[in-house]
Amino acid sequence: MTRTLLTGLVTGLLVAGFALLGGGVANAHSVPVSSSPANGAQLDTSPATASITFNESLQPAYPSMTVTGPDGNLWSKGQPKVDGPTISIEVGELGPVGEYTVAYRVTSADGHPVSGKRTFTLTKAGNGTPGPKADAAATSGGGSGGGVPLWVFIVGAIVLFGGGLAFALFGGRGKRRT
Repeated sequence: MTRTLLTGLVTGLLVAGFALLGGGVANAHSVPVSSSPANGAQLDTSPATASITFNESLQPAYPSMTVTGPDGNLWSKGQPKVDGPTISIEVGELGPVGEYTVAYRVTSADGHPVSGKRTFTLTKAGNGTPGPKADAAATSGGGSGGGVPLWVFIVGAIVLFGGGLAFALFGGRGKRRT
C-alpha cells in the first residue's frame, strides 16, 4: 500500500514537472511597430487612410479601428481592413484643428485581442463633414468580446491534474490479486 502510494505520488509529480517544463516560453502578443500617420505627427492636410502595422500577421476576424477628432466625432469612413500585419481605415477630409485619436482593437496571431491608441495633430482646418459622436457609435455596437477568462483554464487544469493523480493512485484498486 505504501509503495503504491509513493509510486503514484512520484509519478504525479514527474508528470506535473514535465508538463510545466514542456510548455515552453509563451509567445508575446502582437505589438505595433509603425503607424501612418506616425504617432504624434503634425499634419497640414488630412491623410487618405490611417494604418497601423504590427510585428506579426493579424487574424482578419473582427477588427476595429476608428479615428476620433478633437470635437468627439468620428472622422473615419467605412470598415477597417486587415492585410497581413496591417490594419487600415479610410479617413477622408478632416475638420477642426487639434488632436485626432486612432483607436484600434485587433486579434493577434495567437488569438488574443490587442488594443490601443495612436494620435496625430491636424494643424490646418479642413472642410470635412464629421460622422456621429464617437461614444454613440461605441454604445450602439452591442459587442462585448472579452473572450474566455483565464480562471476557466486554471480550474480545468487543476481538475485534469487531480483526476490524473487520482487515477494513478487508485486506478488499480478494483483488481483482485491472484
